[in-house]
Amino acid sequence: MNTKEHLKKEHLLVALTKSLGIVSNACATANISRTTYYKYYNSDEQFKEQVKSIGDEAIDFVESQLFELIKNGNVAATIFFLKTKGKKRGYSEKQEFVVDENLNIKVDWV
Repeated sequence: MNTKEHLKKEHLLVALTKSLGIVSNACATANISRTTYYKYYNSDEQFKEQVKSIGDEAIDFVESQLFELIKNGNVAATIFFLKTKGKKRGYSEKQEFVVDENLNIKVDWV
């Protein structure tokens, strides 16, 4: 990889970090087309892994914001968390019934 391409990728990664992984915003900030971004993403495994890591960091950040809302008593945030993370404890609006060959019924929250 040439130095110019390497610098473009680095600039793009910095922009992705600042935009919490939003590709359109990062490309605009880095003045790089989405086509070029996806060319890098699909042809450079190291770049792809760095992009995935930025995405994980963005999810961590958003989860921390969600927990702050929950700590501050935000009912909608609490309900959202329980519906997504508390399904196995019955916090779901949908049940799935499975009947086995002996006609035993198993109820799962999905």
